[in-house]
Amino acid sequence: MIKGDVVDDQTGAFYSFFGMSAAYPSAVEEVLNSGVTTDDVEVDIASNGGDVFAASEIYTMLKNYQGNVAVNVQGLAASAASVIAMAGDKVSISPTAQIMIHKAWSGIQGNADDLSHESNVLDSIDQSIVAAYVAKTGMAADDVLQLMANETWMTAQDAVDKGFADEIMFVDDKQPQFTNSISDIPSKAAINKFMNLISKSQPKLTQPKESQPANALMQSKLAILMGKNKEEAK
Repeated sequence: MIKGDVVDDQTGAFYSFFGMSAAYPSAVEEVLNSGVTTDDVEVDIASNGGDVFAASEIYTMLKNYQGNVAVNVQGLAASAASVIAMAGDKVSISPTAQIMIHKAWSGIQGNADDLSHESNVLDSIDQSIVAAYVAKTGMAADDVLQLMANETWMTAQDAVDKGFADEIMFVDDKQPQFTNSISDIPSKAAINKFMNLISKSQPKLTQPKESQPANALMQSKLAILMGKNKEEAK
């Protein structure tokens, strides 16, 4: 559970003493070490963010974990919490949730030299954050940095379109399927995958170029349904 503020271990002990919600590295590590190291792990996120270095620790632990890591963005995954979300092998986002990213900030007092130095520190931290987003989305670093500078709030569809999430949680692929047919019916899991991929490719599939024959369009749709590489499906 990544709920409440993301804090370091010492601050986490303070939060725990007063029964306040928080996510901190040692608590996550305890969960990861509580079972078989190859067990699947689900990470539920609803957090406004917090300490960037504590988030980096949690992100690194999840990325190094041997088992499959599934992230569920249930509410808001903002700031440092959005960095943690990028550690998922699959990131699912509720249709009512959002992901927010922005540049790092700090409070400092001092002379011009102190402030100049702090500016360099913040630039370095921003580059570290960018690395997590680029690794997940495949976007260019400069484009991600611009999104951060703009303080970008993403709806579920925005997050999927930009690659910050893999799917919107709107189809139950575990729902039993009862058929009475001599032909094969696509499974709920296949339909779920298809609907999420089709949402990304909708403009290409509903507005085909004149030079693209109907058969090629059908092949691209089938490629998505059958799980082919998205580049092959274009």
